Formats: sequence, C-alpha cells, structure tokens
Amino acid sequence: MSQAEAAVQRAAQALASGALAILPTETVYGLAADAADPRAVAALFEAKGRPRFNPLIAHVADLAMAETIARFDDRAQALAEAFWPGPLTLVLPITDQAAVCDLARAGLDSVAVRAPAHPVAHAVIAALGRPVVAPSANRSGRPSPTTFSDALEETGVFALAALDGGPCAVGLESTVVALLDEPRLLRPGAVTREQIEAVIGPLAEAEDDAHRSPGRMARHYAPQAPVRLNAAAPEPDEAYLAFGPDAPEGPRVFNLSPTGDLAEAASHLFAYLRAADRTAPRAIAVAPIPTHGLGEAIADRLNRAAGFVG
Repeated sequence: MSQAEAAVQRAAQALASGALAILPTETVYGLAADAADPRAVAALFEAKGRPRFNPLIAHVADLAMAETIARFDDRAQALAEAFWPGPLTLVLPITDQAAVCDLARAGLDSVAVRAPAHPVAHAVIAALGRPVVAPSANRSGRPSPTTFSDALEETGVFALAALDGGPCAVGLESTVVALLDEPRLLRPGAVTREQIEAVIGPLAEAEDDAHRSPGRMARHYAPQAPVRLNAAAPEPDEAYLAFGPDAPEGPRVFNLSPTGDLAEAASHLFAYLRAADRTAPRAIAVAPIPTHGLGEAIADRLNRAAGFVG
C-alpha cells in the first residue's frame, strides 16, 4: 500500500470512528464527518461555530451512492450526468433519513448532495462506503480555505486526520440547485446558471427555499476587516482586491486576475481575502468585477463578505 493509499485509509477510519477529517475538494477544503453520525456532526458544528439551522451537504462517491439517500427525477439525473463529479449540489427529497442525520439536514425533509471531483475526497468517501458531510474547513463566517495550510490554521486542531490535496482548482463553493418543485438556484457557483439552464431549462429564484442551502447567512465568508465593494481604488490604510490589467500596485494590492479572467479570480478569491486581511487594513476595498457567468458567484460571495445579502 502506497503512502497516499494509507493516508486515505486513515482518514476513512477516523471518520468511521466518529472523528473529523480535513479533506481537499476541487471547490474548497472541507471539514468532514460521517453524515449518519449525529455525535460527529455535532462535533463538526462545534468546531466551526456553525449555526445549527444551517444545513450541510452530503458528499457522495458517485451517483449510485446518491441514489441511496435521495430521490432523483429526470431533471436531477440529467444534471448529475452533465456535471458530476463536480461543483454542483442538488437539493432533493430525502429517502434515507438515517444515512444523513437530522442534525446534518437541519431538520429538513430534503438533502443537499454532491459528488466531488477531487480524487482524494472521492477515495476517502469510497473507502468509508457512505456519505460524509464536509462544509468548508473554516470557522463559521470566515473565508473558506482553498489551501491545506489555511485549512489547518482554521480547524486543524479539531481533525484527527488531514489530507493535503494541493490548492483547490475551483476556489468557490459549489452551485446549489433545488429540485423540489420548479428548479431554483439557491447558491451560484462554478457551474453557472447558463450551463444549468442549457440542461433543464429556466431556473427560478430562491425565494422561500434559500434556507435549504448552506452559505446563505447575510454575513458570511467574512474577513476581520470590513469589505467595501465596487471601489475604483483603495483609500489610505485599505487593502485592495484588484481585477484586470489596469490595477494599481502596492504591498496591499492583490490582483484576483491581471488578465481579467473570472475563473482565475474565483480560484484566488478566498486566499486573497485572507492575505489582504493579514495586512491588518482599515478595510478591504474590492474592484468592480463583471457579474456575468462565474462573476455571479463571485459577486454573491463578496456581497456576503460585506454583509449585504440576506
């Protein structure tokens, strides 16, 4: 058995014993627990300082595992076939309440489920043989960790096992779509509205279903410093998240993408928020960023970091 295989087995054994583990995914690093174990899920909530009313996503190895816990209609099947494994979460009717405990679902009759694309996360879930919940491995409300070192800094003290899978390729949490009646976009992410609508047709807005998705608190993903959006330039004593080729330079300037690429900006967003925050600025100013495509998800995270979205 290789060192990597042994590490996967140790993480699976830790989860099976009721302990927590830090796992890499393609979106962000997650702090994982056995989805069926309410004690483990309670420990996870405590580690993150997360409100109990905020549901968690059940991560599965593949569609077959997902179908053991949730009811898939034709729309869900089509989206899973198009985007799994990958950064898309589906909110579906729960069919096995024991597999994803009541605490993990925030008492709801639905379950949020996705199959992560990262090979390490997939290997651990497959070795465990059942779903895990794995919210971002940060203290609740803080920027999500997209590197192993940031994950360890945030919640490493609570994890019995921690696996380094390198920097996260996507850098934003998954898109969340509810398929309980008409399809609704609950949280934008790397799989864009346009991509989803190309598969199943128009998406309605979240309305009363927003509580079924994680990451919907008004102030979320927030650094210590206040965040000022759509800033053409930083003011004195501010750090600056820039975007594009015409950005100013300076020790507190962090350019999300010098070429104006939204995918690059998304992958850097949380890491650069953290880096800017470490300079102890009066505030973090953020340059205007286009809101089309992946920009919708970036704007969502930035609005929540600034406390502007309910």
